[in-house]
Amino acid sequence: MTAPALPPFKAEVVGSLLRPATIFEARNGRLQGRVSADELWAVETRAIEDAVALQRDVGLKVCTDGEFRRRHWFMDFIERIDGVGFEGSLPTRFHNEGGDVEFAPPRVIVKSKLKRVQPLAVHHFAALKPIADKAGLVAKQPIPSPTILHFRGGRAAIDSKAYPDIEEFFADLASVYREEIAALYQAGCRYVQIDETNLPFLCDPQMRKGVVERGDDPDALPAKYVALLNDCLRGVPDDMAVGMHMCRGNHESSWAAEGGYDPVAELAFSAIDVDALFLEYDSPRAGTFVPLTHLAKNKVAVLGLVTTKKGKIESRDEIKRRIEEAAQVVPLHQLALSPQCGFASTIKGNALTPDEQRRKLELVVEVAKEIWG
Repeated sequence: MTAPALPPFKAEVVGSLLRPATIFEARNGRLQGRVSADELWAVETRAIEDAVALQRDVGLKVCTDGEFRRRHWFMDFIERIDGVGFEGSLPTRFHNEGGDVEFAPPRVIVKSKLKRVQPLAVHHFAALKPIADKAGLVAKQPIPSPTILHFRGGRAAIDSKAYPDIEEFFADLASVYREEIAALYQAGCRYVQIDETNLPFLCDPQMRKGVVERGDDPDALPAKYVALLNDCLRGVPDDMAVGMHMCRGNHESSWAAEGGYDPVAELAFSAIDVDALFLEYDSPRAGTFVPLTHLAKNKVAVLGLVTTKKGKIESRDEIKRRIEEAAQVVPLHQLALSPQCGFASTIKGNALTPDEQRRKLELVVEVAKEIWG
């Protein structure tokens, strides 16, 4: 019997899926005291079973739980770290084809020493794995990047009494992530995806300006963040695959950052200890494939050519043409295909229908089969 193929796969999924009405109803009931925590968990479990079946039925070899147990792509994970809190908001200007949208996610603060005193995502993975195993799929666990705890507030958001030396903060943060990844491995996880927004944000001129205004150097942060990410991944077993999704923001069909990966590619595409980079290439605002010249030979670039921002189904021939274009920069065997992002990074989700979501996932699988077999 041959060993199962190891991730990353040629047809991939990023993470979140559109949440069904049953989850919204159960969450509202929970807020009103009509639904218990156990009842909400059971509703989410049934929805996850359907989500895994969807991913199996479209032909994927990998699945996530759709992030159905989260209300937001990073908050539910980050808030479980001891020493982390939310204070106020971080007004962010998101963009879409109709104009700009103001969205103010909570401002992350570090108020005391960071410790992992409870599972951050392991409890979610442990519930997904038997469902994925039954479907014959590899279960992937997305986790938010540790850079969130620094980028969204800078030094001012990290308590100076707890961390008079900022390097101690980075060391403790990496330790928390190493402990969580080790616990995921013990729970049977062999595929982790880090959702990294802040390196792509450093490609956006307006966001770089904001970094300067708060007293940081946008040219120095990439090296700091790459070192942090590699410290988090230190000691990852050889049979655990790690991907990193480099995201420009995803909120109700809107994005936060614009610009190609050029300012960070030399470091990010070569020096981060991951097996796969999930790259958003669904629109001209993503820039060209030239940054792929920095892709290390032991990494795969998963091209996000199928947008999750709108329901219009892409042209199969156009996707194939784009992959052929990328293959002029790096060998075809170092490429794969996925949606550009999740379909519902924040709880409401993007402006497309469940049927359109399904057709886009089917398109990813069908094109991957035509190109890579």
